[in-house]
Amino acid sequence: MRIELEKRAKISTLLSILSPFIAFALTIVFGGLMFALLGKNPVTALYSFFVEPLIEVWSLHELAIKAAPLILIGVGLSVCFRSNNWNIGAEGQFIMGAIAGSILPVVFYDWQSPMVLPLMLLLGMLGGALFAAIPAFLKAHMNTNEILTSLMLVYVAQLFLDWLVRGPWRNPQGMNFPETRTFGPDAILPEMLASGRTHWGFAFAIIAAVLVWFMMRYTLRGFEITVLGQSARAGRFAGFSSRKMIWFSMLFSGALAGLAGIAEVSGAIQQLRPVISPGYGFTAIIVAFLGRLNPLGIIAAGLVLALTYLGGEAAQLSIGVSEKVTRVFQGLLLFFVLSCDTLIHYRIRLVWQRLAAIKTDEAH
Repeated sequence: MRIELEKRAKISTLLSILSPFIAFALTIVFGGLMFALLGKNPVTALYSFFVEPLIEVWSLHELAIKAAPLILIGVGLSVCFRSNNWNIGAEGQFIMGAIAGSILPVVFYDWQSPMVLPLMLLLGMLGGALFAAIPAFLKAHMNTNEILTSLMLVYVAQLFLDWLVRGPWRNPQGMNFPETRTFGPDAILPEMLASGRTHWGFAFAIIAAVLVWFMMRYTLRGFEITVLGQSARAGRFAGFSSRKMIWFSMLFSGALAGLAGIAEVSGAIQQLRPVISPGYGFTAIIVAFLGRLNPLGIIAAGLVLALTYLGGEAAQLSIGVSEKVTRVFQGLLLFFVLSCDTLIHYRIRLVWQRLAAIKTDEAH
């Protein structure tokens, strides 16, 4: 007996819309079962995970801080994925954007000017785009699998950052800790509101999502992305270039990941450290699919996934569980999102039933 998937002739529009909500509900149910197996009260645990982080003003600011990079990266990845280019290395592009944007406040720390911050943001986008250009070049000109190359480059970026902060960029007044100088006032992304720490990176994320939504819905470039993503052959008949789309989508997503990196470093951390991301680049993949690869949906999905980070921290303090619970929730959410989408588009068939029918016909 073998299980196979058969494409449905008609896809339910209602179920397609409800799919992310069904996936989230299943994540809650199985998350509660996980807490029960850990010997924790599921209701109390889920309250501390999903409600407790939302009852204080300061925690809402933290939610926006954590959502900003997820939304920015997720929006860029949605363009890649919809064009059928699978950039899995946004985490590395995030790190390289942070490094490139930090050149001014770390190497040229004496230069204080209103131009410092805009140049940092531009350098961050450039750093992320150039790092994404490596898998783009390899796929466009050598037909190399971009999933593998972009993923392996993440480790290059992580090790390069670790070497920098422990070596040439280490703060000489930092008591030998592996970190760079603290950024000067002109190199810090300002806060949006006086009531908390939310910086302008969150505004960048919302603006990017709206602009990309407009691009995908109303411009020729958005139409080109959709056509090439659904059928490269049809795109060629329309005069669209798959190779140019590889370059555009990879560089675009890399630039947004790089912007997220420098915004995170400049706004929330204000220096470089060996670890500047809890895995935003990988979590943004879940954000992109939970948002149905729609930039506006990605805003909501980014807030939900940001809540899992805050909830994991709150659950550690409230009920004494491991921080790995956050990863479990994120993994469950991705699993159920992909499972729901698969079952909406395909039906499950058992192959042995078909073989038995053939044997019956042969016997007659």
